[in-house]
Amino acid sequence: MNTFIPKVIASIAVAISFALLTPVGVQAADILRPGDRGSEVTFLQERLQSLGYNIPSADGVYGNLTEAAVENFQTNSGLDADGIVGYQTWDALRSGNSQVSRGQRSRYLIDNIIQTSKRLQGIPYLWGGDTPEGFDCSGFTQYVFRLNGINLPRTADEQYELGVPVSYDNLQPGDMVFFTTYAPGPSHNGIYIGNGLFINSSSSQGVSIARMDNSYWAPRYIGAKRILR
Repeated sequence: MNTFIPKVIASIAVAISFALLTPVGVQAADILRPGDRGSEVTFLQERLQSLGYNIPSADGVYGNLTEAAVENFQTNSGLDADGIVGYQTWDALRSGNSQVSRGQRSRYLIDNIIQTSKRLQGIPYLWGGDTPEGFDCSGFTQYVFRLNGINLPRTADEQYELGVPVSYDNLQPGDMVFFTTYAPGPSHNGIYIGNGLFINSSSSQGVSIARMDNSYWAPRYIGAKRILR
């Protein structure tokens, strides 16, 4: 009997299972270990920070503190605490993800979203960017929410379809605010952080904080949505 075809089928099944366990934004083959550097490490660090693990800086360097946080997470998740992030660890990191429509308004989660967004200040604007190498507006909001376990679609107009409309006078931290800029409709967005301020990735300043009522943004504001409630 020719055993080649069953082996191929088994290999394909394993590959599909592996892909399904892999978090959005990380390739299935990615295995991170101490000494690694790059945007995948930054993603790992941000996710661990959002879960409350002690990593002072998401600097993209897999050093001793990151290794210790990974080991603590693995121990708490019932995994072998080897400090290496393979597919089982990625899956455990992802397991807290929830659909936006099922989200509950949580002060802890909102605070984490605000903190995550502020840590990304200074990253440059990049059209189509959705990693710490560079963000456009909706790539930034998608990345911040994803690190905190909430999946958003990719573009500003798609994100505008989510959540519950919120009036300007009732804005709360964590609400998403939308503007019309280079195209009609919701073509730019950001995250409201309170006190009349929002954080966004703009083409002129990258990830930065701006006032809702400044002369550029105020006339372009078109509405807000509450994703977390």
